[in-house]
Amino acid sequence: MDSLIPFTTSGSLVDCVDRKMLVVLRDGRKLHGVLRSYDQFANLVLEDTVERIYHGNAFAEHWHGLFLIRGENVVLLGEIDLDQEDDVPLRQVDYQLLDPYHKNDITNKKDREDFKAKVLYEKKGFCKEGGEGDGY
Repeated sequence: MDSLIPFTTSGSLVDCVDRKMLVVLRDGRKLHGVLRSYDQFANLVLEDTVERIYHGNAFAEHWHGLFLIRGENVVLLGEIDLDQEDDVPLRQVDYQLLDPYHKNDITNKKDREDFKAKVLYEKKGFCKEGGEGDGY
């Protein structure tokens, strides 16, 4: 990487362009795609994008194609090692088959988080403010 580009800015993404990336969003979605562009706000353009959902030892993919992501919604951005991508010990299944299980997992997680927030508010004195509904 060019030493003139500070690592703490979106300029550090210059080496990631045209590489397959994993993007985790604030709402928990996981996107795989080729990073084609970005700007100073870390807004991203992914090409050939698929959204992956997981349940147990299975995963499914939903095709999105070209995907524009607002930078403030990115929690994690990482390069996918193409040599190891196929070695994942998960089996791929049809999206329609896995989607109900995935939605149930999301609902259960939200219920647990709501219960935890209620206990923290009622018994530990924490406030309710600032909870936009994401864990980040």
